Amino acid sequence: MSTEAPLKRRPRKPFDWSTIFIAVVVIGSAIFVYRRDGQARFLEILFSDVHLFIDILPKVLAACLIAAFVAVLMPREVVLRWVGEESGLMGLVVATIAGAICPGGPITIFPIASAFIAIGADVGATVAFVTSWTLLGYARMLVWELPFFGPDFVIWRGIVAIPLPFVAGFIARLAANAFDARLGNDNK
Repeated sequence: MSTEAPLKRRPRKPFDWSTIFIAVVVIGSAIFVYRRDGQARFLEILFSDVHLFIDILPKVLAACLIAAFVAVLMPREVVLRWVGEESGLMGLVVATIAGAICPGGPITIFPIASAFIAIGADVGATVAFVTSWTLLGYARMLVWELPFFGPDFVIWRGIVAIPLPFVAGFIARLAANAFDARLGNDNK
């Protein structure tokens, strides 16, 4: 049994404004397609989406389990030192490198990023991680960009993109600190 204090997590509502917005868009689109294209097309799209949901559900479940295990297995002190609030520029560097070498798609990366926040990574490092994965991910460069665009494009795009995770992480830190100061929050 661990003697470590439980992690403070921001309470999350299962049904919030983003859920309401998405539900309204889905229902509105479904009604529009049903009226415009008829029941057969509507059911074709619905069954296709159900199939996609069933196909993707095990991947999402696995990614969430990986993220939960990462949150439990990573020593909190290490996370705080390397990518925590006090990590400074080195935290952005570590997060950027981790994002660039982390394989997988959004189904994997976003739960891992969420787990990093849960175990003490600050917002800036997490933004740098996700931004780096998006812009500098080696898998995307090797599998998609290199065959389509060639090495010159990949090299120049990569060079131009290198500072962007640092800039995004730094801006996220400033914004989070300003927001917390404005609300008078001591816990982040």
